[in-house]
Amino acid sequence: MGEAENGGRDTDSVGLVTPRRIRIERPLTLDCGRSLPQHELIVETYGTLNAARSNAVLVCHALSGDHHAAGYNSEHDRKPGWWDSCIGPGKPIDTRRFYVVSLNNLGGCKGSTGPNTVNPATGKPYGPDFPLLTVRDWVRSQAMLADALGIDCWAAVIGGSLGGMQVMQWAIDLPERLRHALIIASAPKLSAQNIAFNEIARQAILSDPNFHGGRFYDHDVLPKHGLKLARMLGHITYLSDEAMRAKFGRMQRVNQFSFNFDVEFEVESYLRYQGQSFVDRFDANTYLLMTKALDYFDPAREFGDKLSDAFARASARFLVVAFTSDWRFSPQRSREIVQALIRAGRDVSYALIESNLGHDDFLMPIPQYHKVLRNYLDRVAREAGA
Repeated sequence: MGEAENGGRDTDSVGLVTPRRIRIERPLTLDCGRSLPQHELIVETYGTLNAARSNAVLVCHALSGDHHAAGYNSEHDRKPGWWDSCIGPGKPIDTRRFYVVSLNNLGGCKGSTGPNTVNPATGKPYGPDFPLLTVRDWVRSQAMLADALGIDCWAAVIGGSLGGMQVMQWAIDLPERLRHALIIASAPKLSAQNIAFNEIARQAILSDPNFHGGRFYDHDVLPKHGLKLARMLGHITYLSDEAMRAKFGRMQRVNQFSFNFDVEFEVESYLRYQGQSFVDRFDANTYLLMTKALDYFDPAREFGDKLSDAFARASARFLVVAFTSDWRFSPQRSREIVQALIRAGRDVSYALIESNLGHDDFLMPIPQYHKVLRNYLDRVAREAGA
């Protein structure tokens, strides 16, 4: 069932995890007007679902995330899942108390139905024929997943960045299906600056000669250059100036100028490495799709641009967390969410965490941050009888 077994790892690790493929046989109607007659989602689960089915927690991933949030997929893995610091026995999302579900979203590139999977109508990868998605589409798909798992109501839905947007959409669209909403390092919609960053990243991919209009699979090539540039640009926005200055400063690889365009500064080397490693593990069409879903997210739009009116539909209790050094989704954006929730009369707690890394701080085991999560989720667990 995609559940974890501790394979001799540290006692606070969920251990070895086998992903599970779940086929959703029901049609899914999308915001773009198209529909998928069926789709598949790759899922990992950690912990045990209690008899009352009241202790389930959904983890929603960010732009480049996937289903592998904790533990290891093999004894040879050097790194655990992307949120391993937070999920496991005795960790803030305590798998001794919660049944944790983490999925690769529809449109992802790690096994769920998406651009790099086979279109049954053609026998070839969907590529650019895969429909553009919205955060609301993901929530619909995740609700179908919950049905398949026999979960009527989540004890909590949790996510950072783009994952936090999914949490908000869950609370607005399906208020009866979650009791707590944890929104971390997120925003109620993208700023013009953030949309601009996404557009530059997309243009880097679209203009790569090997992109072939998104049909690069047919040509047995990858738009490596464009995807590498997109990731380099994105990675800069995830780090604070303070973090980059502390890590690299103006350090050079050799102590003299070479007067050419080869790598000279350590930060250049770091960004090129990050870009290249991303090319080896991510799909260009999925990157385009994910950034568009970010751009489109704006739950207040259907409510006269009043976010409080959108949140008036919610019944969950909320925890909103922001980080002082995050300039991509600044604390001001989290305060917009909090203020709208207060105006809507919702129950909301807010924490601003002192940090220095930047947007990626939501992935880090910052003691104050983990204490906030642990204390809040302890209440969630008690309510769930876990």
